[in-house]
Amino acid sequence: MTTAFAHESEARFSALLDFYRVRWTYEPRTFVLEEDEAGIRRAFTPDFYLPDFDVYVEITTLRQKLVTKKNRKIRALRERYPEVRLVVLYQSDLSALEARDLVASGAATFDAREPGLAAVAG
Repeated sequence: MTTAFAHESEARFSALLDFYRVRWTYEPRTFVLEEDEAGIRRAFTPDFYLPDFDVYVEITTLRQKLVTKKNRKIRALRERYPEVRLVVLYQSDLSALEARDLVASGAATFDAREPGLAAVAG
């Protein structure tokens, strides 16, 4: 089954999950954050749910305006649903995970003499 992701970073993350054989579902639940007599005014749908870990994962973008808006929704979710476990991955987190994936797959190695996460093609 092919999933239509809203952003390419979500497709990248799903590929990592698949590589490590982590079961996941894409946008399985929407949490109501604010409602009134007219209905739902604000809601939040995390990108992924990892059932084996009982955790939701939200991937962010680099655009600060969107990150700030998303962070407000995440705070509201945590206030209204304190029992829900949510992990937020920023682009830098995703890139670091992908670098580890390259090493794990043998597609790259890391040179310990280089500062930071300098990947060297293997």
